[in-house]
Amino acid sequence: MMPYAFFVQTCREEHRKKNPEQSVNFAEFSKKCSERWKGLSASDKKCFEDMAKADKVRYNREMRDYVPPKGFGKRGRKRKDPNAPKRPPSAFFVFCSEYRPSVKQQYPGLSIGDCAKKLGEMWSKLTQSEKQPYEEKAQKLREKYDRDMVAYRGGGSYAARNPDSSAQGGEEEEEDEGEEEEEEEEDDE
Repeated sequence: MMPYAFFVQTCREEHRKKNPEQSVNFAEFSKKCSERWKGLSASDKKCFEDMAKADKVRYNREMRDYVPPKGFGKRGRKRKDPNAPKRPPSAFFVFCSEYRPSVKQQYPGLSIGDCAKKLGEMWSKLTQSEKQPYEEKAQKLREKYDRDMVAYRGGGSYAARNPDSSAQGGEEEEEDEGEEEEEEEEDDE
């Protein structure tokens, strides 16, 4: 942790001791801590800097011996298996893959973000019956993905070695559901 983080931690502990029942307004508390930190002399900041140096030594010592669990990279994130089936696109992405070329042709100077906004507007104006073909195609792709995942997990003859398995085109690739949960857990730590 940085010296300022140790200072804020100390301020928070002081505040808890003085006002145990009172909840903390984070914005106000942060502003007051910042003002107090700016007002501290270099000698007052020295003890927090020493705490930060000691913490850095502890961190480096722990990280030197740290070995990530199997399947995780250096950053602690689970590695994605390149042979795993690609997640299927939603109905909206199926719609986008069909209409993006015409939007780009109609508005040649449009940025990627503005093109996505235009496609989003077009999608929201569609009626449920007009969205139906895209939802059906997305459902078929989802079913194919589910079959491929069963084969992949079961060790069967999955289509990763089958080039036509990426029938959904060039849509954005989404994370596996398990990875999203793991990332949320990492954020909590």
